[in-house]
Parts: sequence; C-alpha cells; structure tokens
Amino acid sequence: MTGAQEIVAVDVGGTHARFAIATIDAGGLIALSEPATLKTQDHAGFQAAWDAYREMMGGYLPDAVAIAVAALVNSEVIHFTNNPWTFHPPLIAQELGCKSHVIVNDFEAVAHAVARSSNDHFVHLAGPEIDLPGSGTISVIGPGTGLGVAQFYRDGQGRNGGGYRVHSTEGGHGAFAPLDAVEDAILTRLRNRFPRVSNERVISGPAIVDIYAALAAMEGHAIRDLDDVTIWETGLSGEESLAAAAVDRFCLALGSVAGDIALSHGACGVVITGGLGYRIRDTLLRSDFAARFTAKGRFSDHMATLPVKILTHSQPGLVGAALAYAQSIASAF
Repeated sequence: MTGAQEIVAVDVGGTHARFAIATIDAGGLIALSEPATLKTQDHAGFQAAWDAYREMMGGYLPDAVAIAVAALVNSEVIHFTNNPWTFHPPLIAQELGCKSHVIVNDFEAVAHAVARSSNDHFVHLAGPEIDLPGSGTISVIGPGTGLGVAQFYRDGQGRNGGGYRVHSTEGGHGAFAPLDAVEDAILTRLRNRFPRVSNERVISGPAIVDIYAALAAMEGHAIRDLDDVTIWETGLSGEESLAAAAVDRFCLALGSVAGDIALSHGACGVVITGGLGYRIRDTLLRSDFAARFTAKGRFSDHMATLPVKILTHSQPGLVGAALAYAQSIASAF
C-alpha cells in the first residue's frame, strides 16, 4: 500500500452491527471515523443495515470493505451464530458495490487489534505484571452475546507492524466443565434445554440469567423473571445480593475457561476483550478470576507465570477488520 486508503469497516455480532470509515495509512496504521451502531434486530439482514448506514453517510461509501462477522466464514453462505442474518460472500461485491473486500471471523479481527495495540491499551488482570511477550502465542477471549476465542502468534520480529499471524477459532463452543456443586447446578439447569452445554452457555452476557436462576433455586428463592441487562446492572452495583453473587460466579467460570483455553493454545499470555469484559473489569480484579485461572493441578505453577490483560480499546472489531484488510492487501504484493 503506497498511500492512505479509506475503507468501510464493519463488525457484526449477535446484538449489534457497527460501521465506521477506516483510513489506512502507508504504514498500516488505522484511524476510525465515529462508529455507527445499529441493532441487528432492527434490520432484516446485513444488506438492510448496510443501506441504512449508507443513508446515514449521505449515500456515499468507499468502494473497499472489511467485514468481521460472528460466524464461520469458510462457506458460500454465512450463518451468524447469535442472530438470524445470513449473507453470501460471492455476492458481496455486487450487493455492496465494492471493488475489494475482506471477510474475517469477528475474533480474528479482535486478535489483529490486540496484536497491534500498545501497552497503554491494556489493564493488568492476573499473573505477573509484565508486558505481553514479544514472541509466542497469545490467547484472546471475549464474552459478549456469545464467547469469542482467537489466538495469534508473534515471531519476535516486531510487536507493531508485521511479525504476527492470527488464527480464528470456535473455542467458545467447547464443552463447559463444572468445578463445584454450584456449577453442577448451573449445568443441570442448562441441560434441561440443551443436549450439549458449551462454554458460551455459561460465559456470555445473556448467560447471567441462567446463573442467577440456578443460584435462586439452590437458595430456595422464587426465580424472578429478570432480563440479563437488569441482572448485570443490579449485580455490578451491588443493589441485589443474588445478582451480585451471579456476577461473581460468572467471573469464576470465566477464569476457569480462560485458563483451559490458554493451556490448549500453549499460550504465553492472555487478553480478555469485548465490551462486557471491560465493563466488569473492576469486578474481575476483585474476584477470584486469577485463582480459577491458575487452578490447573500439575500446571498451576506454570499458569501463574502467564500475564493476563484486559483490552481497553473501544472498537477492536472495527480496527481489527481494517487491519485484516490491510494485511491481506500487503500480502497480495
């Protein structure tokens, strides 16, 4: 890339579709316009959301597009994991009127953003208070509408710019493994509805409803019909003790799963990302996340050597989609 280029960066999750104009300079650095956030439930599909954003921008958009999607991207029809949208990659150029495009998994995009973020974009969560290593594998984990998981490998040839390779995964769909009687009760409740209980059934924003209900049943309380937003708000504020206990339990489960993922990736560091992870950062810091993260039997001492960070970047999906586009263009030459 010899000069600055404008592209449309898009980050489509289960609840929201975010759009921005990204400017990529000759060095591959990204500048974003003010993002527009559209609710997926308010639009019949991706094309409708795209048209709404184009109208917001006065009817003109750049003819290059980078799209991060919460779905598998290796097929001719993409089905989103946590919303009913579908779209057809072979038709993207025709439908959007673009000359070039890149489609990546949403957490592949987030991992690009993590790999290129400076140290001041991280808050320390657990393990030694050191920077993320300049070589080796970093696990990227983000609870939101679902549970996103990716990894990237640094080759030691430079933290910013080149020197890393991203791998998307569907690690959030690994099977949930309870560690005590409370988590046994949560699993039992979920098994009444799902033949297989994945990690994201317990570790995601909406999952707090089932955690809350399982705790209420264990304590003999009537199960109140509360939505996830209310439980998170009253739990984080401490306004209701049962909701606060549900949030604490969420933090424990996240610590366990993050540790399992780090082990399976052979990671030398871990980053928790996403709006929910950042929103609950103070609670995570006070919780037993770190104890659960390291509680891996014969590997507990090893786990205690891994730095765990929280990413504070406000739009990692959009920035990461643009970075993925820039990398793909650079590799074509």
